[in-house]
Amino acid sequence: MGLLKGINPLLTADVLHILRSMGHGDKLCICDCNFPAAQVATQTTLGKHVILTVSLPEALNAVCSVLPLDFFEEKQAVYMAPQSGGTMPPAGIEVVSALKEAIVEHCGSDTNIEPVERFSFYGEAKACFAVIQTMERRPYGNVILTKGCVGPDGADLRP
Repeated sequence: MGLLKGINPLLTADVLHILRSMGHGDKLCICDCNFPAAQVATQTTLGKHVILTVSLPEALNAVCSVLPLDFFEEKQAVYMAPQSGGTMPPAGIEVVSALKEAIVEHCGSDTNIEPVERFSFYGEAKACFAVIQTMERRPYGNVILTKGCVGPDGADLRP
């Protein structure tokens, strides 16, 4: 396996192929180790399930370093939240804070990242382009990113 200059080494050939194959408006699910990724991936556009043996924030730092988000949509990312009546456990609060931090670091403080109820999240994940599963063990470490366009300045295109 050869490395490339300026590309995070976590971005394997499989991950780069997914990111380059996606078009604007396509969605990518990046999930924790407890998510039913293999089953959900069979229903995605590409039908691809890739495993990265890192935490969710590490995977997001790598992916968001090259993936533009869609600022023409209301939400650029959504994360899994407990079902109605449930509460987010402390470790869930921690991982959601870390995922937001990783996304904002690369995409800007104006990035809109919203919660989606757990069972609705599963449905949205099945409509994604592909699934990247991490070794994240904290609960609710699941996010869906919407791909945007790279603008003439090389940054995420904004309205």
